[in-house]
Amino acid sequence: MTQPRVFLVDDHELIRAGLRSALRGAVDVVGEADEVEPAVEMILERVPSVVLLDVHLPGGGGVAVLRAVQTHNLATRFLALSVSDAPQDVISVVRAGARGYVTKNIRGPDLIDAIYRVDAGDVVFSPRLAGFVLDAFAQDSIGDSEVAMIDPELDQLTPREQQVLRLIARGYAYKEISGELAIALKTVESHVSSVLRKLQLSNRHQLAHWANDRRFD
Repeated sequence: MTQPRVFLVDDHELIRAGLRSALRGAVDVVGEADEVEPAVEMILERVPSVVLLDVHLPGGGGVAVLRAVQTHNLATRFLALSVSDAPQDVISVVRAGARGYVTKNIRGPDLIDAIYRVDAGDVVFSPRLAGFVLDAFAQDSIGDSEVAMIDPELDQLTPREQQVLRLIARGYAYKEISGELAIALKTVESHVSSVLRKLQLSNRHQLAHWANDRRFD
């Protein structure tokens, strides 16, 4: 049996080293990257059969890698590998095109099995995470709590940015957000600036209007 050609995307060197060790001899590791742009560049160059993709990365996260690569219609399949088991993380990468999602406490042999299954065209989730996916796609109506899972614009925001956005939609002042989330005022301002940039909005008023239109409050 031909070994899958695997590319590793994770911003922690120790994690990548552990993955290389766990996968040694079972798959052909053809490269690795720790940020979005180099990951996209090398995946397009090396065309692996499976990408092991961390969800939270500098420069836009795993979703940004998925979207950039998929515009090129490669046969490469993506398996998300993350410490996070948050429903919104699971749903966001599935919406973007990942074929599976496993957490980093997975055993080495189970990860190898997951890679081979994804390479063969299967969809792979742990039972608990599969439940998130099934529930999200089965909903006939969308409540406030599901908005973050299925709106592609919200998918690009970090969980903390979404918390800040929700409080702005509720009319909180920056100082009140700082107290509510126990973070510095400058950190609040930094998150707001990041959200405005990602959503291509100009000011807090537009941001509050955008969030309220989507019932994100």
